[in-house]
Amino acid sequence: MHSFVYRANVLLTFALTILALMCAIASFSDNFNFPSPSAEIQIVKFNGFQKKPPGNDEVSLTMNITADLQSLFTWNTKQLFIFVAAEYETPQNSLNQVSLWDAIIPAKEHAKFWIQTKNKYRFVDQGSNLRGKEFNLTLHWHVMPKTGKMFADKLVLSGFRLPEEHRRG
Repeated sequence: MHSFVYRANVLLTFALTILALMCAIASFSDNFNFPSPSAEIQIVKFNGFQKKPPGNDEVSLTMNITADLQSLFTWNTKQLFIFVAAEYETPQNSLNQVSLWDAIIPAKEHAKFWIQTKNKYRFVDQGSNLRGKEFNLTLHWHVMPKTGKMFADKLVLSGFRLPEEHRRG
């Protein structure tokens, strides 16, 4: 008959084939999820707006972030990586992006939240381009699946303007 090693090999090959098939189905099933996340960001106040010694503008601000990202979670979602970026134009660059805050959401229960926070990372422009500048705050998210490809999207919230004059916070 067949040896123990031969039978173990057949069993292992069958188990790995089934596992690969289940992973492919899990990944494919994410194509049928049509999420509808919502978010709102408000700037509570500008804590400081300074010109630093090398001539760069730096902004410190406090934001209220309200979001409902629960629809991004499926049974194949491991976690979400989210971040808020300030996006604006300057004469040198058509798009400047500065990350202000980020978080990892490990479960669907934590995906509906409200937080008041200062910018976690420095909002600095190389030059004096920020005075009176209009900018967008964009909530970006990356859905990290248990299996399959990662996908990303964003929600742009526009209509913000920086102060005209530098001031300490």
